[in-house]
Amino acid sequence: MTAHVQGGIERAAVPLAEVVRGDLVESVHAGHLVLLGDGGEPVLERGDADAVIWPRSSVKPFQAVAMLRHGLALPPRLLALAAASHNGEPEHLAGVREILEGVGLDESALRNTPDMPLHPPAAFAWQLEGHGPSSLTQNCSGKHAAMLATCVAAGWDTATYLDVDHPLQVAVRETVAEATGVPVEHVTVDGCGAPLFSTTVRGLARAFGHLAAAPERDPPSPEARVARAMSTFPEMVGGTGRDATLAMRAVPGLVAKDGADGVYGAGLPDGSALAFKVLDGASRPRPAVLAAALRRLGAQDVTGADDAALAMLGDVSVLGAGRPVGAVRPVLDGATAVPSGDAERRS
Repeated sequence: MTAHVQGGIERAAVPLAEVVRGDLVESVHAGHLVLLGDGGEPVLERGDADAVIWPRSSVKPFQAVAMLRHGLALPPRLLALAAASHNGEPEHLAGVREILEGVGLDESALRNTPDMPLHPPAAFAWQLEGHGPSSLTQNCSGKHAAMLATCVAAGWDTATYLDVDHPLQVAVRETVAEATGVPVEHVTVDGCGAPLFSTTVRGLARAFGHLAAAPERDPPSPEARVARAMSTFPEMVGGTGRDATLAMRAVPGLVAKDGADGVYGAGLPDGSALAFKVLDGASRPRPAVLAAALRRLGAQDVTGADDAALAMLGDVSVLGAGRPVGAVRPVLDGATAVPSGDAERRS
C-alpha cells in the first residue's frame, strides 16, 4: 500500500552507496538523489528526483520558518534548536527549558512522543539520574517547545497544537508547499506526533537552496534567520558526532538537515542544493553520500571550508575485528548528468 501511495518509489531507485568489505561489494543502498545548481537547474540526478517522499525531520527548518512568520521570537541559538533533531545533551535540554520558560510554560506542555536521548552518553547519564523516556529528551523537543511558543505569541490554543487543522499546522503546510514548490498531496503523523506533509526529492532540494541563499536584508527574512541560526550553531541542530553538525562546521554557510528513514536536504550559500532519500531507510550511507554530493556541488571551494573535515565526514569505515576492512562508497557516477556548462564544471 505504501509503495502505491508514494508512487512506487522503489521501481526507479538506483544505487546511491555500496558497502565494500574486503574485495567484495557486500551490500547496496539504493535510492533517489538530486543536485541543483545555484539557479535551481538540475546538475545531477540519480533515480527519480520527482519521487514523492515523506521529508521527515529534514522539514524542520521550514516548520521554523512558519513559526517565525507567526510570532516566534527566539535568539539564533534557540532558533537552531527549533530546527533540530538534537542529541539530548545538556545544552539541548537547557535550551528546550529556556524556550518554554520564556512563554510561561514547562515540560508538561510538550506533547511529543517520550524517548531517551539519541546520544548514548547522554542517555546513560539521564538513566543514572533515575529518568526514563521523556518528551524533554526526545530529539524533536526543541521544535515542539518552539511550536508552543509560537502558539502563545499568536494567541492559539496550546493543548491542540499537534492537530492537523490547528492554525499552526495549517501555516506549516502552506510554508512547506511554498518552499518546495510542490503541492502537499499526502498527510500523516511523524514519529514525534506532529503532522507530516509530503514533498518530492527535487522539491526538498529546491527548498534548501532557497533557504541557504536567502538574501541579507534589514530586517532579515524568516528564511535568512533560520539559515544563519543553523549554520552558526550547528551543535544545536544535532550534537556530538552527528553528520549534519559536522557538515555545517566544515562548510561555512551550509544548511543541512537529516531526516529519519534515509532522508537528507542541504543547501550551500550560493543557492546550490541537494536532497536524497535512501530507499531502505538506513542511516549508514548518509554521511558518505552527503559528503560526495557536497563535493560535487563545490562545497570544498566555499571560503573558509575545511576540506579535511569534509573528507573525514565521508570516510565511513566497515569494520572487521574492530579495524577497518572496507568502506561505504558513494555511487554518484553513472547518473543522469545534465549537459550544461555548470554541470560540467561541477562534475
